[in-house]
Amino acid sequence: MEFAFLKTLIIIFGTSALVVFFLGKLKIPSVVGFLVAGIIVGPYSLNLVADIDTVENIAELGVVLLLFTIGLEFSVRNLIKLRSVVLGGGLLQVLMTTGGTALLTVFALHQNLNQAVFNGFLVSLSSSAIVLKTIFDWGEIHTPHGRVSLGILLFQDLCVVPLMLFIPVLSGAEQEIGNVVLTLFKALAMVAAVLFMAKWVVPAILHQVVSLRMPELFVMAIILLSIGTALLTALLGLSLALGAFLAGVVISESEYASQAMSDILPFKESFTGLFFVSIGMLMDLSFFRTNILLVLSAVMIIIVAKSLTISLATLTLGYSLRTALQTGLYLSQIGEFSFVLAVAGKAVNLITEEFYQLFLSASILTMLLTPLLMKGSSPLSVFLSSGGLLQRLDRNRVRGQWERYPEKITGHVIIIGCGVNGRNLARVLRESGIPYVILEFNIDIVREMKRKGEPIYYGDGTRLEILQRLRIQHAQVVVAAISDAAATRRITQLVRRENPDLHVIVRTRYTSEVDDLIRLGANEVIPEEFETSVEIFSRVLHHYHVPINLILEHTDHIRENSYKVLRRVELPKKHLGERTAFLQDIESEIYLIGKGAAAHGQALMALDLRANTGATIIAVQRKSKVFQNPPPDFVLKEGDAILLIGRKKEITSAMDYLERGHPVSQGPESGKSEGNRA
Repeated sequence: MEFAFLKTLIIIFGTSALVVFFLGKLKIPSVVGFLVAGIIVGPYSLNLVADIDTVENIAELGVVLLLFTIGLEFSVRNLIKLRSVVLGGGLLQVLMTTGGTALLTVFALHQNLNQAVFNGFLVSLSSSAIVLKTIFDWGEIHTPHGRVSLGILLFQDLCVVPLMLFIPVLSGAEQEIGNVVLTLFKALAMVAAVLFMAKWVVPAILHQVVSLRMPELFVMAIILLSIGTALLTALLGLSLALGAFLAGVVISESEYASQAMSDILPFKESFTGLFFVSIGMLMDLSFFRTNILLVLSAVMIIIVAKSLTISLATLTLGYSLRTALQTGLYLSQIGEFSFVLAVAGKAVNLITEEFYQLFLSASILTMLLTPLLMKGSSPLSVFLSSGGLLQRLDRNRVRGQWERYPEKITGHVIIIGCGVNGRNLARVLRESGIPYVILEFNIDIVREMKRKGEPIYYGDGTRLEILQRLRIQHAQVVVAAISDAAATRRITQLVRRENPDLHVIVRTRYTSEVDDLIRLGANEVIPEEFETSVEIFSRVLHHYHVPINLILEHTDHIRENSYKVLRRVELPKKHLGERTAFLQDIESEIYLIGKGAAAHGQALMALDLRANTGATIIAVQRKSKVFQNPPPDFVLKEGDAILLIGRKKEITSAMDYLERGHPVSQGPESGKSEGNRA
């Protein structure tokens, strides 16, 4: 038995590693590789693995760990922030998708209403594993389409429990309403218990575990908490996934969330891979070959129908058409929990074996197509929302907001995107007295910033008529501070074509975009990773006392010609010791003039500190005002903080001179100053 189990694991992991490796060369996500590996080793292909039940049991642990890590990424505060998307968009999406699918199957497949509703349940769920992993990997969690996708997926995951409860009702089996109500009550009680544990119980337990300084004990405690909570919810008649997610939320409220994530991640990746392998193993290739046209038609219907319903749900939340279309494409696949529902439905004859294989084949194909759809969603959504009927419909939807756009502003800066970069730029412009407007298509951010008095407007920067409403013809600078590569290219084209005299600054995450954006009309392109590297090496050089003009020389050399120097790794090399040796003994110190100090009431010229001690005064702070390089006639007063620079011996002598009126003649260690060091 043990040998057979080990053989199964070797075959699965070996095949998966090879497939994932080769697909990784093509930049295809690992999830697709696991699905393909499952198809290869499954009983309907090479039949290398016969013990599917064992694989499914291990895969179920993968789902638990997956939902646990998803819960770790959240906190109760974040869940509250997403409540409108979760409860509004998620509920509307599930209802619309379920209802639309039910109507379609009733008229097209002539199924009864109960079967049709169950089919709607299957189609309404999307893949949290694929979409959330990709969103986190691409750094899109804080983008509008990322936030909406995340909120809708969360609602779908929470729907698994009630959907499972409805299966016996739809199958015609006797199910007392009291049992349904009891199970829902258990779910609410479980959530309340989790909130209590997150606040008082779990942090105290983890604190005791961490205090022992035993990393292996911490890992065991985290795994026990995740699996134990999942098992508890299962014993209460709820789903394992819900318990695992709630366990993750509990730990996310403690200071140990980051450590828990790093410790559990290797386990999660391995077991989640097994889950997708197990799904691939269920696909019957002979059925697919025999019914290929039917399967492909089902795939097309699922993707189009889900994209449409999810886009409509997103639009009702107030998001732009482009965000709605992109979200729809992100969530257009069938989810992993749909397979769990399908198995339960087949057991009570809600679907036939033939329909089950049709659903399975179509669902796996939608998963395989997901990376391609997600990658193409940005340019496709920009294209669809920028012309034709959809553009006119979206224009009518937001027309009421145009009257609030500025009418007389000129010479201003247009900031597209109100993330961290956009907000920091707005703050600096406001303090500098430079006029600006902000364009943002996350309606929640717009409302928040409007309450703070910011000149922010709702709209999509890829729409020319909205840019015209912001008086693009009269602006001086446009800054595109968004993380959407396709939208950034579109914006650059539009603003350059509309106003050739504009100074266009754009941000990009990808170095490959720099040359394309400059060719499209950007004056300056700021690649995030290179600006970070410039800041890092500037601070390192500063730590080694490299003169500031040489640091600026390096940074200018890097930035010229759009970072080509850094991209080619041709940074000039010169030993730092050649430039810093004469600074190695230089120190600085702050001296506070106290009551009775000899320096009180003395002018710098009369003190002649440099001639008497060798140290130099480079700045004086008096209350909240700082005098840099004070003039010779500057009079020192009690309470002044003086910044001294020089060698250690010279500074010690200078502080004694300022305190007593004469410098020490001994070395720095023999005459301790009684002055006040700040």
